[in-house]
Amino acid sequence: MSTDKPVRVLVAKPGLDGHDVGARAVATAFRNAGMEVIYTGLHQTPEQIVQAAVQEDISLIGLSILSGAHVPICKKLMELLEAEGIDDAVVFIGGVIPYRDRDELKKIGVAAVFDQNSNFEEMVEFLKKNAK
Repeated sequence: MSTDKPVRVLVAKPGLDGHDVGARAVATAFRNAGMEVIYTGLHQTPEQIVQAAVQEDISLIGLSILSGAHVPICKKLMELLEAEGIDDAVVFIGGVIPYRDRDELKKIGVAAVFDQNSNFEEMVEFLKKNAK
């Protein structure tokens, strides 16, 4: 009998973007892969996302961003995580993310960027590999 705990991941939809079909599809794919998913819902602030991660004791944080505000949102989120003393968080984002912004996102500390060409299997493998 396995005593392995399931991978726990927080999926959040920050900002004013109201389109969450992709975030809900990703959350469902993670659940179907046996993961425990906490979905925060629409219109979350970086502060709310960090507090949810603290409350749920989760270090895998996925953001679904289609608004174009991915760089400032990720900067703020990473600053708040650091302020909370959370230095082991693995933050990944998905959505419409221009290639020109990916290097800057990596410098900020974003571990992975998944776009419309990514598939659920590669996301699940990424999470399993990076689960603590």
